[in-house]
Amino acid sequence: MTLPPPPAAPDYNGAHLRQILPSVGAALGLSSAEGQGECFENRLGLPEASIAVVLMVDGLGDEQLARHTGHARFLASRWRRAATGRVLDAGVPSTTSASLTSLGTGRTPGEHGLTGYNVYAQDLDRVVNMLGGWDPEVDPRSWQPHDSLLARAERAGAAVVTVSRPQFQDSRLTEASLSGGEFLGAKHMDARFRLAEDWISGHRLRKGQVRQGAPTPLMVYLYVDELDKTGHKYGVDSAEWIRMLELLDAEAERFCAALDKFYGSQALVLMTADHGMIDIAAESRIDLQALEQQEQDELLGAVEHVAGEPRFLHLHTAEGREAQVQEAWQRAFGDQTWVVQKRQALDAGWFGPVEDRVLSRIGDVLVAVHGPIALFHTAESGPAPLSMVGQHGSLTDAERKVPLLSLSGQEI
Repeated sequence: MTLPPPPAAPDYNGAHLRQILPSVGAALGLSSAEGQGECFENRLGLPEASIAVVLMVDGLGDEQLARHTGHARFLASRWRRAATGRVLDAGVPSTTSASLTSLGTGRTPGEHGLTGYNVYAQDLDRVVNMLGGWDPEVDPRSWQPHDSLLARAERAGAAVVTVSRPQFQDSRLTEASLSGGEFLGAKHMDARFRLAEDWISGHRLRKGQVRQGAPTPLMVYLYVDELDKTGHKYGVDSAEWIRMLELLDAEAERFCAALDKFYGSQALVLMTADHGMIDIAAESRIDLQALEQQEQDELLGAVEHVAGEPRFLHLHTAEGREAQVQEAWQRAFGDQTWVVQKRQALDAGWFGPVEDRVLSRIGDVLVAVHGPIALFHTAESGPAPLSMVGQHGSLTDAERKVPLLSLSGQEI
């Protein structure tokens, strides 16, 4: 059997999620704050603006949008035009904690260190969560020491706001990745769009009103996670997911129409995502603990910790057992996965540049799924994740390719 070669690394230095906020800062005309080392490079070639909104739609990959353009006519009108729609890479793995931290810091996963949903912490000798269940012994500021771009933009003279769910204001992930500026919270999607609109109107005169001097640049980070939650529960081709996409489309169109009416070309609205998603049938969600004992022993006998997520496993092995573990997983799942050792992944650039403190967080053997399966280590996670239909994390185009749309119509 000829196995497909491992995929190329994400384009971290080009069309990548981590380039959005530096490019936005440059488009806003932000310059280095003296002594602070700020740098906003416009690698994405964004147009000049004095108001910039980054709409992060959790879970809306480029392939999912392409498949459902009939239910998102406003977004599709931007997606279809090369001048207003592009495709970016998410990082490795294609998961929220890694992608939002790359967005928020402008760093690769190998630099910021949030290398998965669950990550092995060597000093604690256990696996810790990087999303909603941070270990109390993991300090976000030491785990991820790089400044956020929102904070850097604020220091460089912009007014900055995050509009998200209320519970994320004090979350460990926000502290690690997206701190800086004001925070406004609302439970429902429509309320978040309106909060962002009201905040802008409170900081900027509308067209035709008289002002003195140059306006303060405004940077808005607007987070929508309803599609991701719906996709995990029902799947990305479900009626529930499509209905949520329709609601997002309507809210985005209303929001952009209001900004265009009051601010015209001053306002740049960009929409992107942190990852895509694929549906996994119930019978293809494989519980490793449900396998025959002999197969469990072959797969996990030399594995000390399992981290990552069901579509991208980090296997931390006993010393010197990497090759044995790689061979066992290739025998069991080689037709559905890319199984590589850490050195292969590092040499291929999967995680981008990797800092020394991050090396131990990357598995000795990595199992990246490309087939229509997901691999669950329920001994660590419990059985609840087995009910999730939509999954992501791996390097397939459906999971790693995300849209970048200019919703306000400027060419990008």
